[in-house]
Parts: sequence; C-alpha cells; structure tokens
Amino acid sequence: MSKLPVVSIAELLDAGVHFGHKTARWNPKMAPYIYGIKDDIHIINLQQTAALIPIALNVIYETVKNGGKVLFVSTKVQASDIVAEYAEKCGQYYVNHRWLGGMLTNWGTISRSIKKLDNLEKILNNEEEAAGYTKKEALEITRKKDKLIKSLGGIRNLHDRPDLLVIIDTNKEHLAVKEAVKLEIPMVAVVDTNSDPDAIQFPIPGNDDAMRSIRLYCQLFAKAVLAGVEDALVASGVDIGAMDSSEMTTKNISSITKFKQPKRVSKATAMDVETRTAEEFEIGLQADNKQS
Repeated sequence: MSKLPVVSIAELLDAGVHFGHKTARWNPKMAPYIYGIKDDIHIINLQQTAALIPIALNVIYETVKNGGKVLFVSTKVQASDIVAEYAEKCGQYYVNHRWLGGMLTNWGTISRSIKKLDNLEKILNNEEEAAGYTKKEALEITRKKDKLIKSLGGIRNLHDRPDLLVIIDTNKEHLAVKEAVKLEIPMVAVVDTNSDPDAIQFPIPGNDDAMRSIRLYCQLFAKAVLAGVEDALVASGVDIGAMDSSEMTTKNISSITKFKQPKRVSKATAMDVETRTAEEFEIGLQADNKQS
C-alpha cells in the first residue's frame, strides 16, 4: 500500500486551518469541533481536524483504488483555480465555477449538454465546416462553447455519476450536498464553524476561506488519489517503474511524478499519536497567540 500523506498540527496552524468565523455566525452543530474563542472568532480544535483528515484521505484512496471516480467541488472565487489545478494533477473531475441544478440528479440532461459541447468543438476544429458559417455565427458558436466549458469542462469525461464528492464550503455548495444526499453519494467535506456537518459522512473541520488552507487540503486530497491510482496499477500487475511517460499518460497517471512521495513515519500507538497531537496543538496555539 502506498503511504497516504501525513499532515502535522504545525502545518495546519501555519495554513490558518484553525481560524473559524465570527462567533455570531456559528452553527451550534459545530460545537464539538471548536476549541475556543479569540477576538470574537471561533478557533477550530485542530486535534479533531488532525484525527479526521486521515479518515477522509483513506476514503479517497480506497475509492480510487477500487476504480471509483472523485468529483472535487468548490465554486468560490478563492478556491476555483486551486481545485481545478489539483483535480487535473491527479486525473479526477471538478466543478469550480457554477453548480448547475440537477448536475447529479438529472445526469441525462448534463450528458446531452456535454455532447453539445463536443459537437461545437468539432465544428470549430473542422476548417471546412467552420467556413460555412458567417463570422457572427462562428463567434456565437465560440461563445456557447466557452460557456459550456466553464460549466462542464471539469466533468466532460466523467461519463457517469461520481462515486465520491470532495467539497470545500458546504454552505456555498448546498445544492451539491443536497443532490449527493438524495443519491446517497458519500461526501468528504471541509466544514467551517458556520457549517452544518450532519449530512457529511467524512467531515474535516477547518477554515474554508483562506487560500493557504484550501491549497493544503487539495494537496492532501490529490496525493491520496495518486496513492490509490498507483496501488490500483500495482495490483493489476503494471510495473510503474518500467512505464515510459507516454504509457503513463495513456493510463491517466502521468501526474504521479508531480508529487514527491510522503516521508515514511514510524509506527505509533493510537494513544501516542493522540498525546503528541494534543501537545503540538497547544504549542502551536501558544505561538499563534504570541504573534498576535
């Protein structure tokens, strides 16, 4: 089994994962994940976050290893480019601009829109066919194509509903959450102090607004996907070390080389990990208080 990525409390603190929202905006259901209050801001208990991240990463890993597809979802401005970047790096799928109602529950309509996108691209890429349109008509076709790519570009090769959703900001992506619940598609999601974690099977308490936090989450998610891809290939008898770059691209795993393998960690009992995690959190919080 490939090693899943490991993240320390110090790294979570450095990325600002512990900063929640103002106390006036909190959701009481997040109380178990809140450490305390500082300057009217809820501070997330990173001991809880550090314990839940490995569970979420393992779910992503197992999903991909077993041939499942992962859909990354975040349409907020600060997360849009980051989500697309890491989803593409690990060969998975994403929605990063606008969640169209029925994107999961009305997959037939979405599939027809994707076919329409393919047809528009064929028209524009065929010089003879494109020559039959006026400049105005060609411009209109281009605009329609660009609009569809913006909405569907990240899922055009999905072909069917995903097996797992990975969501950043469940409030912003409430439509995606609602559709996943209806179809019983499991979800890994970053839940901030103003979120409702009830519908999320694998929550990760953390800041869902800061770009540093979002990038850290996406790095971890992508590495878990790549670990699953690698182990699936090894299980099928593929010698990854003997594959050249073109073969890896064909199998959609060229991005494996873009990440360094996580360092091996020594084995420790659950009690040792919990104690060490608590100490790191306290030290990190004290350092944060001194800086402010």
